[in-house]
Amino acid sequence: MPAISLEFYPPRTPEGVAKLAGTRAALRSVQPAFCSVTFGAGGSTREGTLATVMDFRADGFDAAPHLSCIGATRDNIRAVLDQYRAAGIRHIVALRGDLPSGTGAIGDFRYANDLVAFIRAETGDWFHIDVAAYPEVHPQAKSPGDDLARFKAKVDAGANGAITQYFFNDEAYWAFVDAATKAGVGVPIVPGIMPIASASGLARFSDNCGAEIPRWIRRRLEGFGDDAKSIRAFGLDVVTALCERLVARGAPGLHFYTLNQAALTAEIVRRLGGS
Repeated sequence: MPAISLEFYPPRTPEGVAKLAGTRAALRSVQPAFCSVTFGAGGSTREGTLATVMDFRADGFDAAPHLSCIGATRDNIRAVLDQYRAAGIRHIVALRGDLPSGTGAIGDFRYANDLVAFIRAETGDWFHIDVAAYPEVHPQAKSPGDDLARFKAKVDAGANGAITQYFFNDEAYWAFVDAATKAGVGVPIVPGIMPIASASGLARFSDNCGAEIPRWIRRRLEGFGDDAKSIRAFGLDVVTALCERLVARGAPGLHFYTLNQAALTAEIVRRLGGS
């Protein structure tokens, strides 16, 4: 089994905090290498991100906050980095973040490679930095070649590794890894994995982030209608098989987008023989 990592978002209510504590307990058997915590649009959950990371650390998990830079100033990011260093955090997932709507200011950082370079200039080798990768091409990229160049720029700026957007076509992942290797990228590129909890939820997430749902999967999900049990069973089979193929071909890890839920991720890892 390669290393397993898990992604969560900061809960916004006391009930959410309590629920996430239960999720952590349920996923302890997965023994994740680390748990990442999202940052929110424009850094809107900054304090929640740190609080959630510290909750994970208090429960014995290694945790990595996301840090997005769109709309931020150098002073903003420097303050966050100082806060993370003071807390003893050594791992960051560095992202551009979503572009602001309307006339919102981009800030001092245009691309994620600018953020990575700034983190390195400010903190040296203190942080292990992961960045994002898009096997099916970033939805705002001008072309696959431009997308690959942007990715390489992040690695050249000092990233230690990458986590991909989720996908269901593993050939797209391997084609991206091959292209990145030929371009001189030498860091691990860990596939992102999305368990399938509902047809509508998957469609909504995929439309927002540009991840492709293969037609055969979409049609099968539509055929189940409101049969949640069948959707869950089908999703577990599809995603487990995807993970098995990735592991068999040597993927360096599996990063699960948990959506703060435990059951599906835990079952997939169990089927893979990891717990």
